[in-house]
Amino acid sequence: MNALAMERRQFLRFSLAAAGGLVIGLYFPGKSGPAHAQEQAVDFMPNAFVRIGADERITVIVNHSEMGQGVYTSLPMLLAEELDADWNRIGFEPAPVDPVYYHPVFGMQMTGGSSSVWSGFEQFRMAGAVARAMLVAAAAQHWSVDPATLRTESGAVLDPNNRKLSYGRLAEAAAKLTPPAEAALKDPKDFKLIGKPMKRLDTAEKVNGQAVFGIDVKPPRMLTAVLARAPIFGATMKSFDDSRAAGMPGVRKIVAVPSGVAVIADSFWQAKTARDALRIDWDEGPMRSFNTDRIMQQFREHATTPGKSVRREGDPDAAFAKASQKIEAVYEFPYLSHAMMEPLNCAVDLRADSCEIWTGTQFQSLDRANAAKVAGLPDEKVRIHTTFLGGGFGRRANPNSDFVVEAVHVAKTAELPVRVLWTREDDMQGGWYRPMFLHAIAGSLDANGEPVSWRSRLVGQSIFAGTPFESMIEKNGYDPSAVEGVEDLPYAIPNLAIEYHQAEVHVPVQWWRSVGHTHTGFAVECFIDELAALSGKDPYRFRHTLLPEHPRHRRVLELAAEKAGWDKPLPKGRGRGIAVHLSFKSFNAQVAEVSVTKGEVRVHRIVSVVDCGRYVNPDIIDAQLQGGAIFGASAALFQELTFENGRLQQTNFHTYPLLRMHECPNIETYIVESNEESGGIGEPGVPCTAPAIANAIFAATGKRIRKLPIRMTEAI
Repeated sequence: MNALAMERRQFLRFSLAAAGGLVIGLYFPGKSGPAHAQEQAVDFMPNAFVRIGADERITVIVNHSEMGQGVYTSLPMLLAEELDADWNRIGFEPAPVDPVYYHPVFGMQMTGGSSSVWSGFEQFRMAGAVARAMLVAAAAQHWSVDPATLRTESGAVLDPNNRKLSYGRLAEAAAKLTPPAEAALKDPKDFKLIGKPMKRLDTAEKVNGQAVFGIDVKPPRMLTAVLARAPIFGATMKSFDDSRAAGMPGVRKIVAVPSGVAVIADSFWQAKTARDALRIDWDEGPMRSFNTDRIMQQFREHATTPGKSVRREGDPDAAFAKASQKIEAVYEFPYLSHAMMEPLNCAVDLRADSCEIWTGTQFQSLDRANAAKVAGLPDEKVRIHTTFLGGGFGRRANPNSDFVVEAVHVAKTAELPVRVLWTREDDMQGGWYRPMFLHAIAGSLDANGEPVSWRSRLVGQSIFAGTPFESMIEKNGYDPSAVEGVEDLPYAIPNLAIEYHQAEVHVPVQWWRSVGHTHTGFAVECFIDELAALSGKDPYRFRHTLLPEHPRHRRVLELAAEKAGWDKPLPKGRGRGIAVHLSFKSFNAQVAEVSVTKGEVRVHRIVSVVDCGRYVNPDIIDAQLQGGAIFGASAALFQELTFENGRLQQTNFHTYPLLRMHECPNIETYIVESNEESGGIGEPGVPCTAPAIANAIFAATGKRIRKLPIRMTEAI
């Protein structure tokens, strides 16, 4: 074993021992026993991503967070494929924070951008292939034969006479060999796991309650804190009166921290009850008069003037002026909450020379660095234990590590291990939303009904401004996440302009599942539908004709139309709508069927087709497409965040609904077989849902939807 491999092995032994020292009865995700028991089985660790025990158990160390998207299954499948492992022997565990686990493209340990599988596709395969080569070499030494005469199968090495040595039996000998820098990968035609509907590895522990989410972590002696945060973004505390709360049962301490006032108690309910009894005098600051209706009116005014040019081809203004037919439309989008099923939480054990953190995070390395600054410790003295995430959708990848940093501040005052729990209301009102946006689009047709000009003018907040990612604005001159999905408009239109106004609003915003595509996908696909109607052409065929240089767009469109029965008649009162969009390197098309009765929209069916290149597990893709459609439909039909006098009006699911089971449409999913490079799947299923529904409403009623969420009283 080379020095690096030995260093990694020792590091993980140390991490696991420390985890085992978390002797609080916790079971780590993916483990079949306590951490210290698993440690005893360690025999062979050829690289940072796999460990093979003498007990035949193979553990894949996963460097991305599991928040329902299936990485604790799909990434082990890649490694197990090249290892020729017995799938029944495969387990997983989350990686510790370490540069060896950094994202190969983004250079930090994180989960986001629907990038886990495509970024790990070769990485995990190579890790398995190297391990397999070493096991074969160990078997060749044992039998004194040429390694080239041996083969592997289901967790064992076999010779030409079918003598067999299991990987567990070979582990100790293999551990004494030097890992090769690389090894030959399989020809895809030989895949046994990749591309197959393998059962998820995390299902059992989620069903039997053994899975540990951040909210479950509570070591002995750990206290619970609930915070009173400012009711208005930018407000500061002038003073607080805890005379009613301080003496309440279980309350240990009430202290001011940078984000508000923390009540630390023996239990959650004691802390929350005391928090609600506080009297706090706030300096409400400049956002005290903030009102979303007023800000949207300012966005409309901004859109009347040219913005920062993002893309320009031909002369769209001249073409528009002399066109035969013209249309202009303004689309408006509200702030949105991530509304994760598991509210934010973070547990911290801060000591003089170390800091242990348990949380469900998408930003391990950034969180560790930010926590270390607050704790006054070197980064390497802060250890983050990544738990299962009860949903993320981007919220747990906060550029300021807000929920982690806050918990460390509280821990500094608690003098005991403490976990900070956010209530549902805290979570929804705590900021970091999908930004509000406006798209003003002008387009025109020639005498033959062919598009000759398109100008999109966007107004909205930047996600990257003021964050460690601001350099991307400096590089491009604009926030790329604001215009993604329209900057690369695929339709063949000769005169084109894309412009962006970066709005200065002080509501904290960040990425929300599918980021800028959530609004650009809607605006583009609704406006192209409006152009199709203006030309008197079928909206599916109109799109198809305008995509001559984009065969993957065309293929998903064709399959969606075919599976939806595009040309077949619908029952009276129903309409079909279609949309197609590229995001996160994957192509998605959706057809929605809806009806509208007394102003109520009912979505009956959604057909969703994806081309995500080479894929790993079709069952996971099916789940992500279904989840994406429900996520997108919930936002389209119900969701918005509004502010009056600086205060958010929505608090919980009664004012911010999600699609309920009886409201869910039948969702059919299809995958286009492809040998292209892998794309993402966690987010690409979202952007098409809302425009497909809106276009279906037009087909059913003749009314256009230009403002979300959909309200038929505002249809045009």
